[in-house]
Formats: sequence, structure tokens, C-alpha cells
Amino acid sequence: MEYRKIKDEDKDKGVHGDDIESLRKKSLSAPISNVATTGGVPNERSKWKSKTIVTLALTILTSSQAILIVWSKRAGKYEYSVTTANFLVETLKCVLSLAALARIWKNEGVTVDNRLTTTLDEVSVYPIPAALYLIKNLLQYYIFAYVDAPGYQILKNLNIISTGVLYQLILKRKLSEIQWAAFILLCAGCTTAQLNPSSDHVLQAPYQGWIMAIVMALLSGFAGVYTEAIIKKRPSRNINVQNFWLYVFGMVFNAGAILIQDFDAVMNKGFFHGYSLITVLMILNHALSGIAVSMVMKYADNIVKVYATSVAMLLTAVVSVFLFGFHLSLAFFLGSTVVSVSVYLHSIGKSTR
Repeated sequence: MEYRKIKDEDKDKGVHGDDIESLRKKSLSAPISNVATTGGVPNERSKWKSKTIVTLALTILTSSQAILIVWSKRAGKYEYSVTTANFLVETLKCVLSLAALARIWKNEGVTVDNRLTTTLDEVSVYPIPAALYLIKNLLQYYIFAYVDAPGYQILKNLNIISTGVLYQLILKRKLSEIQWAAFILLCAGCTTAQLNPSSDHVLQAPYQGWIMAIVMALLSGFAGVYTEAIIKKRPSRNINVQNFWLYVFGMVFNAGAILIQDFDAVMNKGFFHGYSLITVLMILNHALSGIAVSMVMKYADNIVKVYATSVAMLLTAVVSVFLFGFHLSLAFFLGSTVVSVSVYLHSIGKSTR
């Protein structure tokens, strides 16, 4: 019996030895996501890790974004051209995407999913979000004439409402009743945080600030949902390729904005007139934030993005206390608390859909 057992094992080894060896080599060379033999645990763990990293990065970058914009002012105004700053942001994002692609090409080679050459149909969808982001990015500079950094972060939470509505209209994703209740709480929290009991005006921000905030929320929500639809339409497509084409159109539109709005100033004073170290840091922050947003859309969704924005609101308020002498009023504290609760309810509602 023992001899027969050994003989059978040798026979099996002779027949399947090459197959086993080839499978072993494949398993060693395959990525983690392809060797998940226990219900996809390594793949899910990798996705969760990527989602966590990009979300934390986006939260930190967003919290410092408004502070850097306010800090870049001199005597209450921008000495540099905001259109040139936006152009440099798009250029830097494009360069970073190309650098990431070059590294991928060096390690993995050029494939169908990571090559820059593509069809006209794929490229033709990028001008729409690029144009929307152009207007939204310009507005975020001018809104600081009416609101401070913490107030700006509060008003940015209106993005959740526009994102939720557009999710149902464009992506056909139904939201739960808990999530819609969270939207109502969000509006209440944003309004409460802007209350100014020590003034004749009920709200700290004038109506111009609110109009800009609403327009920014609509533009940001539509651009975000539309970009997510584009990115996830072809999941295997490398995110850096998708970013590259989006940022190329961003550069084109921002170059047009320079010609229309600041051409004379740039020709007379120079492209980098009024730039400082804070301006450079602000441009770097905006570029990294834009890339982080696209990564969140790739690995998560727009709802995660607005969660990060809400947490950034609290961080901005705390930092502004030390940098700008901002006073955390009771209204701001209560409003921030309500906004935080609404974000928590939104996350619960998302898990119960």
C-alpha cells in the first residue's frame, strides 16, 4: 500500500508538475489583487488602505487651502494674478501626472490602459469639467472679499447638497431617507454657524458671499459628479492618464482666462508679479488637492470627498484662531457640531442603502 501511494504521487507529480510550477510562478509574480483566494481580502484591504490615505491627504490639504489663500493677500487684496496662479496649478498637476506615468512606463511598460494616445470620443468629455472647475476656482478667490477662512469652509459644505441631488440625477444612485435628513441638518448647521448676534445683520456673510457659495456648490457638485462618471466609466484606465487630459484642458481654459482678464497686467508687470513664498505654497497645495480629489473619486466617491471637506472645516477654524485671531463663537461651535452630526448621519445612511 505504501509503495502504491508513492507511485501514485509520482505519477501525479509527473503529469501535473509543470502546471503546478507554472501556477506557482504566476502566483509569485501576480499583484496582490489577483491572488486573493480568501474572498478577496487582500484586494479589499488594499482598496481600504488607498481610500484612507487619499482621504486623509485631501482633508489636510483642504483644511490649509483657505488659510493659504487668505494668507497670500497683502493689505486685503491679491497682488498677484489669480488667473496665472490657476494656470500654474493646472500645469503642475499635469507635470505630476506625467511624472507618475513615466515611472509606471519604466516599471511596467506601456499598455493599453496607461498610454496617452486615445480616441477623440474619450478626450471630448474632459472640456466640460475643466471649464466648470475654471469658474469655480476663480470664484474661490473672490469669495474671500465677503467671508473669512472658517466661514468659507462652512459654506463649502453646501457641496454635499448639490452632490447628493446630482448623484440621483446623473449617476442614478438613490440616497436613503437618513441621507436626505442629513442634508437638512447640513443646511441648518451652515446657517447657524454664520449667525452674527452682535450685529444688525443676521448672517456674518453678506448676500454676495452666499450667492458665490451657492454657485460654487453647484459648479463643484456637477463637475465632481461628472468627473467621477468619466473616471469610473473605464475603471481599468490609469488615473494619471485621465488626470493628464483633464488638466491639459484646464491649462487651455486658464490660458484663455489670462488673455481675457489679466493680459495687460501680465504684459506690463510680468507673469510672476506679486508672487511670494505663500503664493508658491498655495499653488502647490491646490495642485496636490486636485490630484487627491481625483484619487478619491477613483477609489471612493464624491460623498467621501465632501466628508473630508467637512472635517477640514473644523481644522481650518482651529488653525485660524492662532493665525488670524479668529474667535470661535457659540453660533460657530453649534453650527460646526450640527454639520459634523449631519456628516455622521450621511455615512450611516450610505451604509444602510
